[in-house]
Amino acid sequence: MMLPQEIIRRKRDGGALEPELIEAFIEGLTSGRVSEGQAAAFAMAVFFRGLSVPERVALTHAMTLSGEVLSWELPGPVLDKHSSGGVGDTVSLALAPAVAACGGFVPMISGRGLGHTGGTLDKLDSIPGYASQPDIDAFRRVTREVGCAIIGQTADLAPADKRLYAVRDVTATVESIDLITASILAKKLAAGLDGLVMDVKFGSGAFMANAEDAWELAESLVLVANRAGLPTSALLTDMNEPLASAAGNAVEVAYALDYLTGRRREPRFHEVTVALGAEMLLLGRLAEDAAEARRRVENAIASGQAADVFQRMVAALGGPADLLERAPAHLKAAPVRRPVHPERPGTVQRVATRQIGVAVVALGGGRTRPEDPVDHAVGLTDLAGIGEHVDAERPLAMVHARSEVAAEFAARALREAYTVGESGGRSTPIVLERLGPGT
Repeated sequence: MMLPQEIIRRKRDGGALEPELIEAFIEGLTSGRVSEGQAAAFAMAVFFRGLSVPERVALTHAMTLSGEVLSWELPGPVLDKHSSGGVGDTVSLALAPAVAACGGFVPMISGRGLGHTGGTLDKLDSIPGYASQPDIDAFRRVTREVGCAIIGQTADLAPADKRLYAVRDVTATVESIDLITASILAKKLAAGLDGLVMDVKFGSGAFMANAEDAWELAESLVLVANRAGLPTSALLTDMNEPLASAAGNAVEVAYALDYLTGRRREPRFHEVTVALGAEMLLLGRLAEDAAEARRRVENAIASGQAADVFQRMVAALGGPADLLERAPAHLKAAPVRRPVHPERPGTVQRVATRQIGVAVVALGGGRTRPEDPVDHAVGLTDLAGIGEHVDAERPLAMVHARSEVAAEFAARALREAYTVGESGGRSTPIVLERLGPGT
């Protein structure tokens, strides 16, 4: 058996890795025989040298089989969505219950924040009592009874990915298409899905800054997933500005509740939610065509059915049964809350969205090390969008901070992130392209 360091050396030097070598390395990662330093070296070698499609499939397969692979016996298709990460992307909290309300079953396994992007699991952890990492039996039960369960990666599902995921976050190897592909799909294949939709983002707040790189990632995900037997499609969506007007943890949960109950329906967020939901229904054969799929998702949201499913999911996983009605009583609020106005009035032309995500991390709403705690109360709300006028009345955003010092730091970062001028900017179409299973 080849030693881990020899496997690393081969990839470092540009050699191809046979499936059995990849399987051996991942087995060592799972058992602990491969050290954290070796995992980091492997990630860096892959980052610089890349993997062929067969190597990507082998890595995905090995990480999938590093733990339990679920199977389901449910009266409907088992569907899921995954986002490649962005700022203000809290779509999962609205999408999963909407698809469940349409007859799908959504066992969604989500991650924590990675780099400058927020993590769905961190957002759910801001709900008091919510068991974001239940055992497999509870996961199965809630999915069956409610229609959806959004949880974190358990020790039983793709444990090798969990270890490699943490290493990538602190070794500047997050952006590797090969590692992103295997990481995402290992968890999804282990979840026993019938269909998967990928939301691959591009722009100033995405890991892929331009549409060409996002297309490359989407193509990799669709190709590898379908070769592995999981019907998958992908949408390329814009992240040149925050998707929602909130970025953080508790503040994004509050935003999702406002969306589900109809108190706030921002067009960009709504379009991404509906477009992804329609793709899921089509993959699950719950609609005849795209128009019907969109109508069904729209109705699930507008009728309040999706909100009802979300509330039942929260209660079933230990959260408050009255979260929808009494969110302020349950979600933590930061002690310092202040508006950030532009240096001069004008119209938002561009947003350096990644800097906004970094500002949230600096406030304490994300991590710079895997073991760092997260302050669920801090974040940003009322974020101005491209084309919006900002002045002494309409701020760039509202900062929610733990201290005045932290608030001032975030204020400076926000002013640097926004380009404000006399003429208005123009938003990119939120959904740029679609890649289907046959692409």
